[in-house]
Amino acid sequence: MQILSIKGLNKTYGSHVALKDFDLEVEKGKVFGLLGPNGAGKTTLIRIVNQIIDRDSGEITINGEPLRMNHVRNIGYLPEERGLYKGMRVDEQLLYFAQIKGLKSAEAKAKIHTWLERLGLLSWKAKKVEELSKGMAQKVQFIATVIHEPKLLILDEPFSGFDPVNAEIIKNEILELKRQGTTIMLSTHRMESVELLCDHIAMINRSRKILDGPVKAIKKAAKTSRFTVSLRPAEGVVLPIWEDYVAEEDRVTFSISLEGKLPNERLIELMNYGEVLHFEETIPSIEEIFIQKITESHAQ
Repeated sequence: MQILSIKGLNKTYGSHVALKDFDLEVEKGKVFGLLGPNGAGKTTLIRIVNQIIDRDSGEITINGEPLRMNHVRNIGYLPEERGLYKGMRVDEQLLYFAQIKGLKSAEAKAKIHTWLERLGLLSWKAKKVEELSKGMAQKVQFIATVIHEPKLLILDEPFSGFDPVNAEIIKNEILELKRQGTTIMLSTHRMESVELLCDHIAMINRSRKILDGPVKAIKKAAKTSRFTVSLRPAEGVVLPIWEDYVAEEDRVTFSISLEGKLPNERLIELMNYGEVLHFEETIPSIEEIFIQKITESHAQ
């Protein structure tokens, strides 16, 4: 079941085409990665879904219903450009955002207390945002985004400004929200986060979608039947010239292809040269796939 469905979406700014004939399906309860270089159209798409800007044409549905203003209360949006009021107290600010999203005062205050305690900010609740570190302010912004328990959570560069420890905390919170049934759309340049979090990804370049599918299926399709090998050579053996060959103290590492053979057949051949210490299929990372697809798109 799709929580968000987009068909034939178009948006231009004067002569600049931001989105062209764009289709997208986001499944409920999944983490959906939205990838692309700067200027590809990701932020335009996110702003249209949040009804910050209008589309030129195309259909957008939320849970099968045409997108309307009342759907905003079921969406949480963390923009890349953060929007806190620096001179306002943390707890008052969170209460303000919670009430905008429809929460009653008592319910909002209880949720604010829980989230501040959860993210280690309870002792800072009476401080103004301008008194917080950048990482603390980012946490407050995250709380403001999720306080109303949105069904669809849209995060634009959610790890920006976080040190590794706090980035891990936010990553775990995202996974917990997914476990609770929240659908999450994640736009980020941190490809390691995509590998860890996303079930499904779509890549955009030059206003068009160039790749769309489950992460596992995309990585499987990108396999090239190559293996990374580490081998301790037998004494006196003459080794072939392998690709990516690196000699270390007692071993060599290199890359080979199957050359039409089964993995076990290639492994047996390698054993003739010494002790095989490591033999693993080389599967491209999402970052490598991203670079390849963007390069191919530019060449067309």
